[in-house]
Amino acid sequence: MPVERTLHKAAEELRRGDLAGVLSARQRVAGLVGTYPHRLDLRERLAEVYRVLGQPAQAGRWTYLSDDRDPVETQAFERAYRQAQARLVALCWQGRVDEAPTETARTRLASLYLEARIELQHELDATPHQETSWGACLIVMVGGTFVLVCFLLGLVTLVQFLWRLVS
Repeated sequence: MPVERTLHKAAEELRRGDLAGVLSARQRVAGLVGTYPHRLDLRERLAEVYRVLGQPAQAGRWTYLSDDRDPVETQAFERAYRQAQARLVALCWQGRVDEAPTETARTRLASLYLEARIELQHELDATPHQETSWGACLIVMVGGTFVLVCFLLGLVTLVQFLWRLVS
């Protein structure tokens, strides 16, 4: 179904006002956003659906790259997805930053990628680097072997018991 026809159908479902219609509209528009992730107008339409559903964090998610966005919705989105990496994943952006259609979108994506990179670097710096302990590996191997032997002995015992019952 062409984009405009799908949008028209979704608008009709929204006008109906019942929950089934709104959910159907959400599914239609979300499908379009998945197919055309660079179209900010489709993201904004999806945000409209989420406003009807009373979900400001999701509305903020889909207008995050827009020139005109509601600060309350943006804050709700940022609270729901606290880490930059989580926000990047939630935005479902596909492609490079320079493929974004507006300067605002390119700037926000670039900023988000930089923030995610900084967060990752802080996590790496905070993680203690440990050497592999051969002693620990040996203990795990011996323990695993012991568990395997116990399992096999139990299995043999069970088979012998069942064999005696049958004969």
